[in-house]
Amino acid sequence: MPADPRGAPGRVAVVVVTFNSADVVPGLLASLPDGLADLAWTLVVVDNGSRDGTVEVVESLAPDAVVVRSARNGGYAAGINLGAAQVPDRGAVLVLNPDVRLGPGCVPELVAALGRTGAGIVVPRLDDAGGRLISSRRREPTLRRALADALLGAERAGSIADLGEVITDPRAYEVESPADWAEGSTQLVSAACWDAVGPWDESYFLYSEETDFALRARDAGYPTWFVPTAHAVHLEGGSSGNPGLWRLLVANRLRLYSRRHGRVATAAFWVVLVGREGSRALLGKQTSRAALRGLLSPRYLRQTPGPHSIVAVSASA
Repeated sequence: MPADPRGAPGRVAVVVVTFNSADVVPGLLASLPDGLADLAWTLVVVDNGSRDGTVEVVESLAPDAVVVRSARNGGYAAGINLGAAQVPDRGAVLVLNPDVRLGPGCVPELVAALGRTGAGIVVPRLDDAGGRLISSRRREPTLRRALADALLGAERAGSIADLGEVITDPRAYEVESPADWAEGSTQLVSAACWDAVGPWDESYFLYSEETDFALRARDAGYPTWFVPTAHAVHLEGGSSGNPGLWRLLVANRLRLYSRRHGRVATAAFWVVLVGREGSRALLGKQTSRAALRGLLSPRYLRQTPGPHSIVAVSASA
């Protein structure tokens, strides 16, 4: 397949970042041949220091894969960047979590959408392990949307016009349409978009890196596009029940917002996040208690990004 001027492949670099993923990665590997169909593709697995035999599982089940043992656990974005660099002749980069299962013909549908729409990032419909639709489309974080989420909850706010950040109306997942960004488990990024926007921002370590990349791509004229005829399953390990991961997720949301807005707006966004997590902490949610401690700790917000930390935001003081 010849390269499209907007970046449709050529060759798809399939980049998977693993960390103790031995139990889920076999299902992903099994889904790749049908999911990519007759496309030319190269599988690159970047392992961030697994101790459960993930690398050995990949090498056994996918002997033709390029396996990179990262010298450091630099996070999800660093793994994606390292993986993409292994295929210099790529026409597109397919970013996949190890707990994704591609549906038959998923990626050719995404490739066709790249050429048809001029988008820079295309994403499929995602269902969870039980076959339920995942609300994977997102709007840009704003103060109004953060406030609506705090007062109404993400599910209710997302069903009202453009009020919520998470698009929760099932009808929005029935037709092709753009989104400001989408969850990062399954994304096809054109080479043209990648070259124009640059690599994923490794300073986030985990969470908000896909938001940052998609918003930068949109700003450069490469929107994210949802394709309902392409289908995948995401088993979703989930941060919602892990206090440490939820704290990092909330703090990185603040950090992302701070990079796109001034100090006053960022301070207001911080107040809304504190109110949201504080109200839920009062109800006994351990994840929100952890997030609140992080938001109220300038030291935590200033730390170098890593599994339990994050770089400072402008309104952390």
